[in-house]
Amino acid sequence: MYKIAVLGDRDSIYGFATLGLETFPVTDPDAGADTLKRLAMTDYAVIYITESLKAQIEDEIEKFRDQKLPAIIPIPGVSGNTGQGMVDVKRLVEQAVGSDIIFNNDN
Repeated sequence: MYKIAVLGDRDSIYGFATLGLETFPVTDPDAGADTLKRLAMTDYAVIYITESLKAQIEDEIEKFRDQKLPAIIPIPGVSGNTGQGMVDVKRLVEQAVGSDIIFNNDN
């Protein structure tokens, strides 16, 4: 059975444990990249990652982009929404259908 993980700074992710998700607090990008690799090689189908951590370990995340699992999904942290999650969704939709059907513009 697949599991769901949440990766990021403690303050941003600790609430997800109440939903039954497994949380993995990290304090620096190196620990985040190592934890992501470890989770991706096991039975985690979805890994939520804070936008700020995602920005710091983008090279490591790119290694998993062409794989079906895990789905690595950015979420806002306590510092707020950077908008990176929506940019990623827009890019993936454009890649899948060949045009921007969400915004219908060049944003």
